[in-house]
Amino acid sequence: MREFIEYIAKNLVDKPEEVRIEEMFEEGRMKYRLFVNKEETGKVIGKEGRTAKAIRTLLTAVAAKEGKRCSLEIPDKKLVT
Repeated sequence: MREFIEYIAKNLVDKPEEVRIEEMFEEGRMKYRLFVNKEETGKVIGKEGRTAKAIRTLLTAVAAKEGKRCSLEIPDKKLVT
């Protein structure tokens, strides 16, 4: 899953070397947090969150195929204090 998210994110941004993914197991599922350059967060979120929703849909489908559950969070660094 991690490689899947990383592949998609690196192909959406201009600075793929700054893509970072954190993994944690929480409430019976894998939780992934995707970090990109703060100026490029909008590229992985997309207009009205459509790109992020599409990534989550694909991730859910891949996880279900493997019999797993997972979620994806894309924190906006501008809001983190």
